[in-house]
Amino acid sequence: MANHKATKKDIRQSESRRERNRYYGKTTRNAMRNLLALTEKATAQGELNKVISMIDKLAKRNVIHKNKASNLKSGLVKRINAMA
Repeated sequence: MANHKATKKDIRQSESRRERNRYYGKTTRNAMRNLLALTEKATAQGELNKVISMIDKLAKRNVIHKNKASNLKSGLVKRINAMA
């Protein structure tokens, strides 16, 4: 266990950041799953912008790497464009 006040504070901060990042990541994954479950292209196009924004925020907060964010967005756009 940490002995210095600053180290104890750092542990508290990192724990709260971890919980926040887990929440944002899980929320985004759920939104992606719900987007892929849609069957109508028009509604999927509307939801796509929201999900892309969520992915960009994850990359901005360094929860995921920027290349992974690009890869996820590319895959989603391909899946939505392939809908009939």
